[in-house]
Amino acid sequence: MKRHKSQLISLIIPAFQQEKTIIKDLLHIQNVMNQIRYRYEIIVVVDGMNDKTYRNAKKLASSNLIVIGNKKNVGKGHSVRFGMAKAKGEIVGFLDAGMDIDPNGISMLLEHFEWYKADIIVGSKLHPVSKVNYPFFRKVLSFGYRILTRVLFGLSIRDTQVGLKFFKRKVLVDVLPRLLVKTYAFDIELLAVSHYRGYTRIFEAPVKIDFRGSGSISPKNLSRVIYYMLWDTFAVFYRLKILRYYKNKRPKS
Repeated sequence: MKRHKSQLISLIIPAFQQEKTIIKDLLHIQNVMNQIRYRYEIIVVVDGMNDKTYRNAKKLASSNLIVIGNKKNVGKGHSVRFGMAKAKGEIVGFLDAGMDIDPNGISMLLEHFEWYKADIIVGSKLHPVSKVNYPFFRKVLSFGYRILTRVLFGLSIRDTQVGLKFFKRKVLVDVLPRLLVKTYAFDIELLAVSHYRGYTRIFEAPVKIDFRGSGSISPKNLSRVIYYMLWDTFAVFYRLKILRYYKNKRPKS
């Protein structure tokens, strides 16, 4: 396939306790990336060295598949930011490991990115052609959170939480150093601050999701997750609307 010489795509893969599937998952993602018309790099960020995920991922390391990690589990948001700081691409995105989200949707997001001349493209469960197999309790949680974030932040997109998104590099250079959330509300902080900073060309693209139970939210820890999601989300709102924290010059990293 003839590749787009001037564009490099960086794809960040945050991974946590996936020693049994990480090799298969990365081979799948790499096969998908080999089909797109852009040059690419994949940056795997293993969040914690408490199993063999890092060691197994390292077996696939190459010039365009880089494996890095945190010694301790510090959260998805921190891992994505860590990977993005290492990225060299003009367009930088992330995809949750675990394959709940079909990686074949990457090409669709990138086509939408170019078509809309977007600042940000997000995968959306609510796109008319998305295919979603999702448990009921997650549908309820997602519905409630959508209403809350729409009221608090006024974003035009309907779904902020799908773990597949792409950003112009300039957006991340401006926004990432300002962010504070490391866990559940990382996505909404990134999107809300980007919009607040003037990057308003944010659009949705279709995804295919087949929930396999690999995510961090389950019925057993649901109440704890809801508590921390709400805490972090209202903290973002307070910093954004009351303190005007994100309006200030970029904090020193």
